[in-house]
Amino acid sequence: MLRKLLFFLLAPMLACGEPDAAMKEDSATPADKPKVPEGAEVVTLGAGCFWCIEAAYRQLDGVYSATSGYMGGTVANPTYEQICSKTTGHAEVVQVVFDPKKITAEKVLAWFWDLHDPTTLNRQGNDEGPQYRSAIFYHSEAHKSLAETSKKAAQSNFDKPIVTEITAASTFYPAEKYHQNYYEQNKSKNPYCKYVIEPKLKKLKLDH
Repeated sequence: MLRKLLFFLLAPMLACGEPDAAMKEDSATPADKPKVPEGAEVVTLGAGCFWCIEAAYRQLDGVYSATSGYMGGTVANPTYEQICSKTTGHAEVVQVVFDPKKITAEKVLAWFWDLHDPTTLNRQGNDEGPQYRSAIFYHSEAHKSLAETSKKAAQSNFDKPIVTEITAASTFYPAEKYHQNYYEQNKSKNPYCKYVIEPKLKKLKLDH
């Protein structure tokens, strides 16, 4: 009973939400779009709160950049507030730019399945809504085929059906600057970082 009560009291803090006002005021403009070096490949992934996914992909050898942002909606240049209204159709995503000579697209996708639960529709833990849906946005027909193959292979690791969307990439809108590299900047300040992101990184044997 005590455990359930503690969870109920902490639940609002354990959901991906608004950063503190000071940080937001200082960096509310969108970040720059990621640069794609010659020979690099791109995949855009939705797997719940982008703070979590970005924190992991930034650590992988061969990844040039992992940028939090929005994709898959109907509103141009959406803000975080609009995304949270659940009316724009966008997913919170991380656009991963990587060197295929150092890390293959198959490996990038393998990490994707390990980083979240792809069997929960429009939800990851306490983060609920269409913006938290599981999605792979492919940037080439080759990556579409890889994503479909990877999804079929991953299904054996889950008891419930995978609900991950596999969709052609549309316009990528980088999230506001205060969302970028959020975990590193806020792991000692935000309970979400401490109780949600840090345990996930530990489980995956990544720096935390």
